Amino acid sequence: MRVNYKTRDGDIIERYLDGSERVRFRTTPAAETQTAMNTLMADWQQCLAERWVPPLIALAAFNLDFLCIHPFRDGNGRVSRLLWLLQSYQLGYEVGRYISLERLVEQNKARYYETLEQSSEGWHEGKHNPWLYINYVLSIEKAAYRDFVERVGAIKAPRGEKRELVINGISQLLARTRGEFKISELEQLCPGVSRDMVRHVLREQQEQRFIACSGRGVSATWMKMEVSDKGNELPLDQGNERGNNA
Repeated sequence: MRVNYKTRDGDIIERYLDGSERVRFRTTPAAETQTAMNTLMADWQQCLAERWVPPLIALAAFNLDFLCIHPFRDGNGRVSRLLWLLQSYQLGYEVGRYISLERLVEQNKARYYETLEQSSEGWHEGKHNPWLYINYVLSIEKAAYRDFVERVGAIKAPRGEKRELVINGISQLLARTRGEFKISELEQLCPGVSRDMVRHVLREQQEQRFIACSGRGVSATWMKMEVSDKGNELPLDQGNERGNNA
């Protein structure tokens, strides 16, 4: 696929409110852009194949080189962040699907321009220090994962969902041939539900005379209740046994 790179040289200019300006960085000349981009893409692929450095380090270094080449007349920053996102997916870091890296960069824009300028100094001569910008990129990735964890932690299950999960687990276990279970078996059917919550529902069902308990602690056995002929509620196995002795 042919890409339309810049056809005119275009340096990065910083303009001030008083009308003055300065050249922040002299980008790769237009005549050399195609070759520079071909080299950059080839280096990226070879770096991934041969593992010159950890992949995330390579991603950040690629991003810096892309911005220094400045291959398009406009929109290089936006394109660089789209590539950042795409390469993150390629490496298995998919937090950008849920947290906007663009937003995080915008919130830390001053640091973005500062580290970009510092790391691009001496770039044409190969004497630059890329680590300032690399560390910035890694900090954005870290911030994205931190935001993601906080958002996931803030999502609460609908009220009563865990209780229903435990009750359904009890029903499944009682439907088995032996009609009894231990708390450890119930916990296996209720991932994400704390033991305290499981015990709370068990006590609730016991008070409502749906189930009974034999023994104590984790070794206790829980079983279904039935009503005897005299109206007394008994564990199912004890009720059957008493009926057989009558």
